[in-house]
Amino acid sequence: MTSLKPYMIRSIYEWIIDNQLTPHLLVDAENFDSILPTDFIEDGKIVLNIRPEAIQGLILGNEEIQFNARFSGQPMQIVTPTMAVLAIYAKENGKGMVFDPEDYDTPPPPEKKPTKPQLRVVK
Repeated sequence: MTSLKPYMIRSIYEWIIDNQLTPHLLVDAENFDSILPTDFIEDGKIVLNIRPEAIQGLILGNEEIQFNARFSGQPMQIVTPTMAVLAIYAKENGKGMVFDPEDYDTPPPPEKKPTKPQLRVVK
């Protein structure tokens, strides 16, 4: 079954745009599959303004979100997996949706448990 998250992101984005508000994405910048402007990352997160006038070529896909934007005057292609999106909301009133970080599409890798040394009595 496909994840509900990309569908929620797209629908909330449309609602924000229809109400002439500014859509922002809060993204987990520590996701290794993301291409983000590192100068704007704070506490492992980044807020991205995805207002149509601020970006070009927005693709809100099922697996990842892509667009082109300028940061400090420099053009950059932004790519982030949808699973790294922590929230989508309107800048003006904060309405939107916060996603539970534990609801990632893929489970985190299992923790390796330390193994105890195996000792034998030698006679």
